[in-house]
This record gives sequence, C-alpha cells and structure tokens, in this order.
Amino acid sequence: MAFSRHSLILICLLAIAAGTARAQTVSGKPVPRVPDAGGWFALFNGKDLSGWMTFDPGGWSVGGGGELSGRGPRSYLFSPGTYRNFILQSEAKLNAKGDSGIVLRAALETGAPKGYEVQLCNTGNDPQKTGSLYNFQKVAESAVADDEWSNQTIAVIGNRILIQVNGKLLVDYPDKESTYTEGKIAFQQRDQASQVNFKNIRIKPLPDDIATALAGLEKMFPSLAEKKKTD
Repeated sequence: MAFSRHSLILICLLAIAAGTARAQTVSGKPVPRVPDAGGWFALFNGKDLSGWMTFDPGGWSVGGGGELSGRGPRSYLFSPGTYRNFILQSEAKLNAKGDSGIVLRAALETGAPKGYEVQLCNTGNDPQKTGSLYNFQKVAESAVADDEWSNQTIAVIGNRILIQVNGKLLVDYPDKESTYTEGKIAFQQRDQASQVNFKNIRIKPLPDDIATALAGLEKMFPSLAEKKKTD
C-alpha cells in the first residue's frame, strides 16, 4: 500500500510539472489587478514580464526604456488574464521590413495561436499591412513609417472588432461567424528579420452585455460619432 501511495503522489507531481511546462510564466512580481479611475488595467509594468506566459521564453525582454521587445525566431507572449469584451491600447514600433501582430482572444497554445490578429507590417512583404484584421479585413497600405511609434486602439465587443491606428479607424468588422469568443492577448514576434517593441499597454474589460459594452464607444473612436451624423 505504501508503494502505491508513493507512486500516486509521484504521478500527480509529474502531471503538474508537465502541465506547467507547456507555457512558462515569466518570473517577477505580478501586475497589480487594480484599475485606474477610468477602469483601465496596465498589462505591462515596464520593468519585467511578470505574469506573462510564453512557450519560447528567449524571444522577449524588457528594454532600458521600459519597452517590451521581441527578437529572434517566431514567438508569442500571452497576457496574464483572459478577456471577452474589451478595449486594448498600445504603442508599437517595427524595424524596416519587420512583421508582427497582436492576437485578440488568443488560445494559449503552441505555434500560431487561434484568435483575431491585428496586423503590424509597414514595409514588410505581407500584403496585409498595419491595421489589418488578418484574413478578415485587409488594409492594403500602411501610413506608419518603419522605426516610428504608432498608437493602436482596438475594441472587441461580441462579434465586432474595431482597429484604430494613430487616430484613424481602419477596421470595423462584424464577424458573422463569431469565430473567437474569449481568450488572452498575445503579442507576436514574427521572425529573425523582425524587431518589434511595445509600450504603454493597457486594457479596459467591458461588460458581457453587448449594449452596455457598446455604450460610449464613440469616445474612443471619434469617427463613429461622425458616421452617425452622416447616416
């Protein structure tokens, strides 16, 4: 009986170890789960990768200026939390010919995770440029220069995805299939030729009720209010 108990304990410990090895949680103090007055949570503290998860820990680091940096082979960095309806803001910078992306409602899995990808590609070879909702709605030209910071404001509410770059709304896409319903935020490091930096990353979770979540959206996407005036 003693051998059986010890064997069972060993099997349980091995199972736990195997599960945690699937995605490495980067060490450091957890990001405080306290929103500011506007309901925003900081996803990245500018100091370390606390709470973030990755299957390729060598691809990500924190730069001297408090920037999240992706280098090397393809890798994805997953947010500590899981989200359904939300507004996400970040700043991104790509090198010449670089390629990256932000995956919304991403599945925590190896390889390219399932989810909605917001494309980041200014002068790279991919015909889907910065601001595209990859393989859903294409943006053919990028107004962002290489090695220049750009601002992304992204909303995912129900089956509707909005992508705004430097104050210009590029995508307002209703996914009739509701392909992805919930998941993490994942930042992509595309390949060896790409170097991507992110900073000022924050998220505002929204209610599950769609009507409530949509209320006040024009404050973040001013062109929606302009569109209402012309309709």
